Amino acid sequence: MNPSLHSPQRQLIELRIEHADLDALIDRCAPDGVADEFTLRRLKKRRLALRDALDRLERDLQPQEPA
Repeated sequence: MNPSLHSPQRQLIELRIEHADLDALIDRCAPDGVADEFTLRRLKKRRLALRDALDRLERDLQPQEPA
């Protein structure tokens, strides 16, 4: 298995794509009332969890500054 397939940079790209996809889905569903409130709430929680994962991964990838 190629180790670069699971590199932190690759994970970051995949999380950003998934987050953007969820943004688009929520935008499409919300104004028309296509999705019920429960589904919309679940999608928004997933989007928030992805945002948190993105923030953690970006922090981990940043070089540590000496104190």
